[in-house]
Amino acid sequence: MNKKQVISLLVATAVFVVTGVSSVMVNTWSAKQEAANAQSSVDVFSSLFGGSTETLPMEDYVAVVKVEGTIYSEPTTGMFGEVEGYNHPKTMNYIDKLISDSNNKAILLYINTPGGEVTASDDLYLKLMKYKEETGRKIYCYFGDQACSGGYYIAMAADEIYANRNCWTGSIGVIISLSNMKGLYDKLGIQEINITSGANKAMGSAGENLTEEQRKILQSLVDEAYDQFTDIVADGRNLDIKKVRKLADGRIYSAKQAVKNKLIDGTSTYEDYQNKMKEELGEDIYFYETDNVADSLSSLFSSLQEIRGRSDAEVISDLIENKGNGGLMYYEPGLE
Repeated sequence: MNKKQVISLLVATAVFVVTGVSSVMVNTWSAKQEAANAQSSVDVFSSLFGGSTETLPMEDYVAVVKVEGTIYSEPTTGMFGEVEGYNHPKTMNYIDKLISDSNNKAILLYINTPGGEVTASDDLYLKLMKYKEETGRKIYCYFGDQACSGGYYIAMAADEIYANRNCWTGSIGVIISLSNMKGLYDKLGIQEINITSGANKAMGSAGENLTEEQRKILQSLVDEAYDQFTDIVADGRNLDIKKVRKLADGRIYSAKQAVKNKLIDGTSTYEDYQNKMKEELGEDIYFYETDNVADSLSSLFSSLQEIRGRSDAEVISDLIENKGNGGLMYYEPGLE
């Protein structure tokens, strides 16, 4: 074998080796990229359907916990199955993570809601109180456009409360809404028949009128939840219970009125309030918010649903289910 043949053989071998190695590297990279893309898709859709995929920061940070939309124990979903508005299970799980994370230095509770269910509002309040008790960290609170009823109730876990100067808040009280369809049923010749184990088992049924006894029963439930609400406000704002009860007739207060009545501490823009927090916690503190991608997709899905429109049947069904279901609510019905 002459010198030229040897060189050709060496070159061919080198080319073969380089090609093989390159092929392996490309295939490996492609596999990893596909896996990453697949996981990213899983994370996004898991987040949309109520899962919790956020990776918490590895630096000191303030966790922004947002309560936006009507507060329900179970998330409300749109026509594509995406979660709309406030997601109670996810928020509760998120706070549990914050409790055990030493990098977290505080919570900024951002509230923009007309309120919601008594149980869900109380659950979140108790979870936030647990956060404070177990970590010793502060909860700062900011009100956006509105923080009424259940939204105000939740804020009682905060160490201080500031609001947009145009915010409406208060609506301290409880409501049970029922839908009475008896007059309509009578016109249509429809008779509701309930076989019950007691005289009050069917109270609140759409096809029957409430008796005076039943009204008293429901009023007692409202009064008990109201006592709980006012006690928590008195404790959270360090106010005399008599003053709280005088303020708590269900009315809405402007931010200026709320400051005057010591229901909140002051007014500010959201940006200025964050700067105020930095003065206390350090200029380098990082404000961490979750699920920006998922929120964008939810907004897209919601827009598509609005374009589609809603039938008369859907509107009536929503009215009966959400506004007249007879459940106890810390809620301002005129602001949803």
